[in-house]
Amino acid sequence: MDSVEDMGPVDYLVIEFPGSRLTGEALPLLVDLADRRIVRILDLAFIRKDADGSVAALELRDLGDDEADLTVFEGASSGLLDEGDLAEAGNALEPGSSAAVLVYENLWAAPLARALRRSGAELVASGRIPVQALLASLDAVGEPPPPGGSAAA
Repeated sequence: MDSVEDMGPVDYLVIEFPGSRLTGEALPLLVDLADRRIVRILDLAFIRKDADGSVAALELRDLGDDEADLTVFEGASSGLLDEGDLAEAGNALEPGSSAAVLVYENLWAAPLARALRRSGAELVASGRIPVQALLASLDAVGEPPPPGGSAAA
């Protein structure tokens, strides 16, 4: 791993699969982002929340169906995620669901982040606007969605 000073911003996602249904449809897109060096996958873990509320880590071989080849993600672990992180991620899940917990570096933003650090700038806030909220705001002011955008994301 690069020096922390050279890294781009690091984000995490908890992606729920209701009913533990993981098709693998999005996985090639994640691989493509990594192959094009837009992101670097630091950690990828899978969890399941049982009906009784207990959360358990899942092995890659226990996931998906015949269409989902997850072997490309074997070994995607930097050690950043621990059992406490996975338990906390499980709090966001509905019982009977599974989730992917992804920690990734935004490689595309690394040059900007390095320049800002060198100049003494500090990130003091960050956030993400859910697509549904953005679409609702655009709808409220009568604006169409952005070109190439989709309401499905």
